[in-house]
Amino acid sequence: MAAVAAAGYQTMSPTGQWYGRTFAGLPPGARTLALTYDDGPNDACTQRLLEVLAKHSVRATFFMIGRFSQQRPDLVEAVFRAGHAIGNHTFNHPNLIFARAERTRQELTQCQDVLREITGQNPRLFRPPWGARRPGTLRIVRDLGLNPIMWNVAGYDWSSPPADMIVSKVLGRIRGGDVILLHDGSHSHMGADRLQTVLATDRIIADCQLQGYQFKTLPEMIEGQSTDGELSVAE
Repeated sequence: MAAVAAAGYQTMSPTGQWYGRTFAGLPPGARTLALTYDDGPNDACTQRLLEVLAKHSVRATFFMIGRFSQQRPDLVEAVFRAGHAIGNHTFNHPNLIFARAERTRQELTQCQDVLREITGQNPRLFRPPWGARRPGTLRIVRDLGLNPIMWNVAGYDWSSPPADMIVSKVLGRIRGGDVILLHDGSHSHMGADRLQTVLATDRIIADCQLQGYQFKTLPEMIEGQSTDGELSVAE
């Protein structure tokens, strides 16, 4: 039973590597951090978040849902033009543990097509909804030329807790080299209130910069890692 429980845990574990290698940050002690946002673009908060990031001269990585990107291509373009990285977060945000291979491939390719049409570029990053994956999921991801990305620090902001709580959750886990998971939208609907995440982002950046951390997009973080290939996510 313990083995079954462990196997089930690994399908959702942000840093688990049983079912295939994923990128979830650099070794502790690195002086770089990566802010990542899931489930956008979102009417209510994506633009406000861009303003906070611009205020601090920070670039982040946004994992976008295809159907919302179709609804608000202007927000996708605004994120792209501001120099932030954009990643694939599927078209409909299903749990891919329970999806057949054909459905998984369709979800990824549909989202990829939408984002490419808006930005003129193919995203190279993919984050599975809820972090849920199995070996077959990651084989399809890599077959499509995508790098699977997870995280090792979460703000637990999906239920819109107060900014104080989000800040505490994030700053309490920072060790350096971290990939921080936050949300600028909701997978269930457009227009979700993520104001607390926007406020928390402002405070997280200010605090971390005072500690001497630099924020990078995920492509920058990955490209800047050691050249011996040990941490490559494109194997």
